[in-house]
Amino acid sequence: MMELRVRSLAETHAVAAALAGLARAGDLIVLSGEMGAGKTAFAKGFGAALGVAEPITSPTFTLVHRYDLPAAVHGADVLHHADLYRLERTTEVADLALEELADDRGIVLVEWGDVVEALFGDHLDVHLDLDDDLDDDVDPAEDVDLEGVVDTGRRIEISAVGPTWASRWSRLVDACEAFAC
Repeated sequence: MMELRVRSLAETHAVAAALAGLARAGDLIVLSGEMGAGKTAFAKGFGAALGVAEPITSPTFTLVHRYDLPAAVHGADVLHHADLYRLERTTEVADLALEELADDRGIVLVEWGDVVEALFGDHLDVHLDLDDDLDDDVDPAEDVDLEGVVDTGRRIEISAVGPTWASRWSRLVDACEAFAC
């Protein structure tokens, strides 16, 4: 497991971009954390790093958003962004066929996927928590997202489940070194 600490929205996006730079077709990445912890903010930074130009929004009501990538990135030509917050049964998650979306030349980000993590095979877990110790360092003039929400620092824990990230793990650690705790 890797533990990181970021101080701003820009740094959250930098960690997401580092992860996106190593992601490849077939990857499933679970984003977890409390409401408002930064899962969608992370997804925005991840998608931007892959070249997604359209606004990335939380798919809370539509369940899955699809973003075509402008050019194939590590074998992937689509980013799927799912949100499982409103699902109540594991059969509803199975009906989304998230692993099949990943297998079809896609990368899948899953918000609130930790509640059904046992259903997923190999994946990367990204857990975000607000870092109350950094609240005094926030400059509202600089750290505001597109919706006008003031950003705070975060703690980010990244861990791999299964072997798919083993060959990329040391590169991910190196790419995130500036944010290591």
